[in-house]
Amino acid sequence: MTMSKLTPATEPSKPIIVIKLGGSMIDHLTDAFYKSFHDLRLHFHIIVVHGGGPSITSMLKRLNIKSEFHNGLRKTTKETMEVVKMSLAGTVNAQITSRLAEQHIYAIGLKGSDCNMLTARFVDQNKLGFVGEVVKVELDFLYRCMEAGYIPVIAPLGKTQDGQTVNINADLAASAIAKGVLAEKLLFVTDVPGILLQGDVVNETTPQEVQELINNGSIHGGMIPKVESAVYALSEHLQEVMIVSGKRALMEANRMTGTIIRKEKGMC
Repeated sequence: MTMSKLTPATEPSKPIIVIKLGGSMIDHLTDAFYKSFHDLRLHFHIIVVHGGGPSITSMLKRLNIKSEFHNGLRKTTKETMEVVKMSLAGTVNAQITSRLAEQHIYAIGLKGSDCNMLTARFVDQNKLGFVGEVVKVELDFLYRCMEAGYIPVIAPLGKTQDGQTVNINADLAASAIAKGVLAEKLLFVTDVPGILLQGDVVNETTPQEVQELINNGSIHGGMIPKVESAVYALSEHLQEVMIVSGKRALMEANRMTGTIIRKEKGMC
């Protein structure tokens, strides 16, 4: 993956935190959750990336459009793509920006395909249709939004080099954006308080331990793509990713709670 070159005029004045909101959580995020953005903005520029699977599924059912799946992944046909754009860039994106506006927080709703923010390529067009993966993140526009005081709220859509819009997994889009903007933190907001092991939250773990937990079945289902995306996002700059709950404030007593995935245990 590549990224656009930063110019001095758009270098960030604060560290950046990328927050990925799971589609299943968006209807259940509390006022306390949104209020905590005020505290975060004191320390960070914020970028929000969101999913919207339940909204897409609901709209497809209402329109009587059948979904095709390949290895558990929804195939995005041309017909489905229209619903994806309508749900992600319309309903879900507007809901998040409206909730932030209620807290007097300025946010701007965007698609990753806007201003060539996310350049993508097809994953497997024959099997998955219009599903893509990020190959380039355009940074200048994002930095200009943040420096102007806005929180970019990004629907995970991208464009191929020949201009076709594609649907991108939101976890992977968030990870790619976090890498691209050299974020200091990446949060995956879910309906659980973190990685659970026999009912208890794993406070801290590493990519190696995560793989062991996947192999033995302790991490399963929808948590697998989240932790895999978290591990993918880790870099020399981004040395920890957190999985947190959206049922509470992001910060409590000036700290975040959840599962931290670090490149190496004990690193600060």
